[in-house]
Amino acid sequence: MVLDTKDDRTIFFDLLPFFLVAPGGLKIKVKVYTVPGQVRHDATRKAVLQRADGVAFIADSQLSEKTNNLESFENLEKNLAIGGLEIEKIPLVIQFNKRDLMDISPESDIKHIWEPTGIPIFMASALQGWGVIETFSRLAGLTYDKIDKRYGLGENHGLDRNTFVQRLTVKAMEVKV
Repeated sequence: MVLDTKDDRTIFFDLLPFFLVAPGGLKIKVKVYTVPGQVRHDATRKAVLQRADGVAFIADSQLSEKTNNLESFENLEKNLAIGGLEIEKIPLVIQFNKRDLMDISPESDIKHIWEPTGIPIFMASALQGWGVIETFSRLAGLTYDKIDKRYGLGENHGLDRNTFVQRLTVKAMEVKV
């Protein structure tokens, strides 16, 4: 998709819609967006985050990207607040990608910094195909918990957490999220 923004140049991003039907007949549309991580794409991220039910923050594991990761995370927190969302209340996971490269932050350093936040952390290599589905599945589960409280997916529509996560994960694997 193409998004024209006032402050940024026109950029491309991905949108992947998933459709689920709960046992009670409720049709659910889950939209998965990707946006560029650079802070200069601020307006784009604001637009995408406005109605987010969950966020996967994908950090670059390379040592040279430490500062950029922190700036991007601070930008995420700011943009969520602008949209009326609290970072402590939105389902959020962090994935440290590019673990297959050399010159990366040690996992112990990452855990030392991020585990105290309570945010689930995942190590991944998108190119080698590990850690991505695990990240997606955990976010799907956290997001289910949030929307189930609001809409009663389990009680009112017969859609339990495990089924929701499993169906989304299968669909994601079909398209290799």
